[in-house]
This record gives sequence, structure tokens and C-alpha cells, in this order.
Amino acid sequence: MKLGYNEATCKENSDVARDLELCEQYGYDFIELRLDMLQEYFKTHTVDDLKAFFAKSRLKPFAFNSIENINFCTPAEWDALVELFTFGCKTAQAIGNPYIIVVPTMTAEHCTKNEKEIFDDSVKVLNQLADIAESYGVKLSFEPIGDRHWCVNSVRQALEIVQAVNRDSVGLTVDCINVYLHDKCADVDYIRRIPKDKLFVFHINDCEDLPLGILDHCHRIMPGKGTIPIADVADAVRAAGYDGPACLELFRPEYWGMSADAVIKMGAECTRPYL
Repeated sequence: MKLGYNEATCKENSDVARDLELCEQYGYDFIELRLDMLQEYFKTHTVDDLKAFFAKSRLKPFAFNSIENINFCTPAEWDALVELFTFGCKTAQAIGNPYIIVVPTMTAEHCTKNEKEIFDDSVKVLNQLADIAESYGVKLSFEPIGDRHWCVNSVRQALEIVQAVNRDSVGLTVDCINVYLHDKCADVDYIRRIPKDKLFVFHINDCEDLPLGILDHCHRIMPGKGTIPIADVADAVRAAGYDGPACLELFRPEYWGMSADAVIKMGAECTRPYL
């Protein structure tokens, strides 16, 4: 696999321009840009600036993060979501970014919708978003979030939804911590069942050894420094036929308090053994 970087890793201590510079410096092949950080970048830069950077760099755009809470929207919530999504699609088309990651809805308590309700709504909204994305040549990568606060929280559930949508433009993101959060990777071999053409994005990370229910995304840590069987997850991803990048995605406040240079350098060093 190639080496990728997700901007969440230094979202509080860097910006798009700095991330591009540092990822190029430390040998990353791909970058996942954040939509909120892109909006900030465009206050002082243009899309042509971004195109010019990628035209001369070995670093390439891979996926935008992320369109969140796509399920069970009110009309006002849906309008705001579509506005952000359309911004993402237009920018993705302009710079040659193939994927936008879309995330199921999170609730304050454990999700109480039954699986059929979640399935039906997910199929509906993914089709609606794909109708928009396809006109820009962009694909959706649906990411199950392992915690029970999210309405789609397993690879199995997400794959069934994506297969029901049955569009070339809709596939899956597999994220190490989300596989772990669901059942401590007991179903890691299920990843091998994902058809090659439905596995779009792979996020790599590790986490602290904390009980499920306590463990959260702020406990993500550099690959190899925690408890996730990353090699097993990566092997399953490869067995499914995935040949894209492993993109480092962390949300660790400790890293936000460090220099972006140090974090991005460490990220490359810690991720490369799993490629």
C-alpha cells in the first residue's frame, strides 16, 4: 500500500498549506483533505492554487472528509448537508480528488433505530448523494463508526447497505479503530468479504487499551503504539484486493499540542511498517 495522511491528525495545529508542504517533505503519496479546513484555505487561496500544487507534486488528493450525520435529517439539516456536499464535489472535480467520505448519524445516546429503519434510510440518502456526486465524477465512501452512538457501526451492516445501493460510485471506508470499537476486531475477517470494487478507502491508526464504552476517538494513537491488531486489519484489507493508500487518521489532543512537523514525520515512520 501507499502512504496517506488525513488532516484530522493535525487539524488543530496546522492548515492545508502547511499539511501539503509537510506531507510532501516526509514522503506521503496521498492526502485526505478536510472540508472545514478547505473552506478556511479558500479564504486566502483559490482552487487554482490547489490545482497548481498537485500538478507539480508527487503528493495527490485522495478523499475529502467528511459529510457527517447523513441519516434521518430534517429538511433544514439536509439542505445544509447538500450545500457542503456540493462544495466538496465541485472542489473534488477541480483537483482530481476521487472520493468523499460520508458518515452515518451520531446520537447522544445509543442509537435506538432498528436495523431496517437504518438500512432503508441509508440506502435512500446514499442514492440521493450519489445522484449529485456522479455528475461531478466523484464517488462516495461510506464509513461505519464502531461506537453504538452511530447508527451504522459494523462493516457487515455498511456492506449490506452499499450492496443494496448497487452503484459503482458508492463503496466503503474501513478504519482500524472503528473495526476495534465494534467488537475488538472479532469480525476482522469479514473485511475479506468486501468486493475489491467496493473497498474505496482505508484509515490506519491504533488506540489505547481501554474498555469499550470508555474508548473514544480521542484515544487514537500512532500505529504500533496501542492495542489494535493493525497487521491483521491491513492483511484483511489487502486480501479484499485493496491497493490504495493506508491513510493515517488520528484525533489525539496530545498530537494537536505538538508541532505539525513532528507529528507528520512520526506518522510516516509509524505507518510505513504496515504498508
